[in-house]
Amino acid sequence: MRSLFVVRTLVDIPDDDIDRLDALAARSGRSRAAEIREAVRAHLLRKSGQDWIARGAGYWQGRNDLPGDGLSGDQA
Repeated sequence: MRSLFVVRTLVDIPDDDIDRLDALAARSGRSRAAEIREAVRAHLLRKSGQDWIARGAGYWQGRNDLPGDGLSGDQA
């Protein structure tokens, strides 16, 4: 269930990391906060044990050395 509220959190981040974070945000055209939110989501996903799904998505895409298309079910 998604909350209707946003919780603001105070976090101590070293200056070097802030500089790198700001550079990343500038390159991506996003805010520092957006980059931090994405990093938190990615960290939680990795720790949940479900990140293998995201890592494997599209892994076989473009392969032409496998029999059939994987959808028709007519492979032996």
